Amino acid sequence: MEKLRIVFMGTPEFAVGILDTILKSNYKVVGVITAADKPAGRGQKIKYSAVKEYALEHNLKLLQPTNLKDETFLVELKALDANLQVVVAFRMLPEAVWRMPKLGTFNLHASLLPNYRGAAPINWAIINGETKTGVTTFFIDDKIDTGAMILNKEIGIGPDENAGALHDRLMLLGSEAVLETLSLIEKGKVHTTTQQDNPEIKTAYKLNRDNCKIDWTKSATEIHNLIRGLSPYPSAWCFFKDNEQEWNVKIYEAKIIFENHSYIIGRIITTKKEIKIAVKEGFLEILSIQFPGKKKMQVNELLNGIAFSEKAQAE
Repeated sequence: MEKLRIVFMGTPEFAVGILDTILKSNYKVVGVITAADKPAGRGQKIKYSAVKEYALEHNLKLLQPTNLKDETFLVELKALDANLQVVVAFRMLPEAVWRMPKLGTFNLHASLLPNYRGAAPINWAIINGETKTGVTTFFIDDKIDTGAMILNKEIGIGPDENAGALHDRLMLLGSEAVLETLSLIEKGKVHTTTQQDNPEIKTAYKLNRDNCKIDWTKSATEIHNLIRGLSPYPSAWCFFKDNEQEWNVKIYEAKIIFENHSYIIGRIITTKKEIKIAVKEGFLEILSIQFPGKKKMQVNELLNGIAFSEKAQAE
């Protein structure tokens, strides 16, 4: 049984949960690699990654390369003398990095591979209306999320569950998967499975302004899935138009009301306490929303300060 010396690579909150589990399970983490600091927000203040914050709190050796092929970084990485690298929500690694440790480099991906390879697997599983997803550990190769699989774990997706809630449950499931993978590697008992490509494989494309915009001509279910699949971040959005005014709004939570009606698609119908938007099979009742310059709020709060005409439209 080989004693593991681990270098951990990751950036966001999702990766922190996994790193925390590794440390609390008494594995030796000899170094942490995370993204370089960058300015964020209106004040452009320097923001540390979630993984950097955690590494500093726990006095872990930290490297923040801007170029993973840089010779100085490769020398520093080699000096850590790791025999295994664990990657969670980081970036594509050059061969010089993933081939370096004797026992290899494995990645935890938040999907049941080969489906949802790519940048946003949690979001796309919900957007596409999946009823199950999971996590997969695999050894990294020269492409993105295509390497030989070590193990996977499956989890159901609730009909109203959003990306934030699923993220937190997958982080716990991912922690279990990483611990099991570490144990298999430590004992020399890993048996991998090659990923089989097929035309039906679904991709977790990078999220952008275009694919986060609500198309009110789609089915109620598709719109509902988009809203919950992008909540709380980066959030689904659309325009509300009324008279000469136009607002770019973010919608975080909605529910479907199946009902026959004669409204045009996208028509905004309001009472003192609710906003409904007409879709093909009924309405989407908006529960949580954000107007420009305001905080995210429940709809009844919003309606205390704004009124819409009978011609208001969502586009």
